[in-house]
Amino acid sequence: MVRQARRALVLGIVIMLTSCAKSDNREFENAFSAYKALFVIDGRVIDTGNNNISHSEGQGYGLLFSLAANDRHTFENIWTWTADILRRPDGLFSWRYTPCEAKNRTCVDDPNNASDGDILIAWALLRAAEKWGGDGYRSEAIKIINTIEKKLIVAQEPYTLLLPGVAGFKDDSGVQFNLSYWVFPALTAFSQNSDNPDVWKALFESGIFLIQEASFSSYKLPSDWTRIKNGKVSLDNVIAGEFGFNAVRIPLHLVWSPAFHENAKRDTLLAPFTTWWSSPDKPATLELENEAPSDYTMTPGMKAVVQAVNKIDNGKQPRWPILNRNTDYYSASLVLLSMLAVSDMSS
Repeated sequence: MVRQARRALVLGIVIMLTSCAKSDNREFENAFSAYKALFVIDGRVIDTGNNNISHSEGQGYGLLFSLAANDRHTFENIWTWTADILRRPDGLFSWRYTPCEAKNRTCVDDPNNASDGDILIAWALLRAAEKWGGDGYRSEAIKIINTIEKKLIVAQEPYTLLLPGVAGFKDDSGVQFNLSYWVFPALTAFSQNSDNPDVWKALFESGIFLIQEASFSSYKLPSDWTRIKNGKVSLDNVIAGEFGFNAVRIPLHLVWSPAFHENAKRDTLLAPFTTWWSSPDKPATLELENEAPSDYTMTPGMKAVVQAVNKIDNGKQPRWPILNRNTDYYSASLVLLSMLAVSDMSS
């Protein structure tokens, strides 16, 4: 009788957890349906807040989100468009496509790559191989991973750095980098699928160290962009020296990584973000050299990041923003990215 009661209890827990998982995925699927209707046309993810361009970041997000929503048709459309239009001869991806009459590769007006887009695309392909099987997705991912290793990961003692692109970020004035391009759970996946896992582990560890080292202002926050020369970090002549729309992804990428939660400095690394977010109506961006705030508050996507970090960090239940026609591409992407991170860390 006791054994039967235990079995019934275990079965009840399993059913409850399965039901919760299905409910969570249904919520994500509904959010992705709205995202797809708003931003995806014929495999092209449209950045509505940036003159309707498309870029490798958006294509990578579209792949991750369609995969998580189990929408293989949309995944294939996005991957086909990405491979046909953005893929460069070296296997990386041109970062920007500006709509033009031809609607083909000639609309690519900046052929330089963006390493966050390359990483997101490769990671989505790896995840697709795990979910749907077959060697095609994985082989495509491995090609991208190998090229990132060769062209975008550089030593700058004492760090291992990720170049934001093949061209334009390394010269006599040092290396300019973007810490939000370190997608930590993806780096772990790459180390498990690379012939050079130590390269990816070193990049992961350098990213963790730099988040603490490259902290600016009295708030000790990282910048969207940072320069390093002779082992010293600064905001000298960077693209943007603010904690803003790029850097807001950093804490999300941290808490999304199981390896990060094993780090002895976990709480120390998260503290500047949670402290900054602790009071209401925070500005969307903060200039780190003079602490000048923006005159507008955080977007729904930024607020979703805060909820995701709080959920993974301390279990506080999120209430995700609803996507609508007033939500721009990037804000919507942050919402779905936050939902996906929470789903991954809850499974």
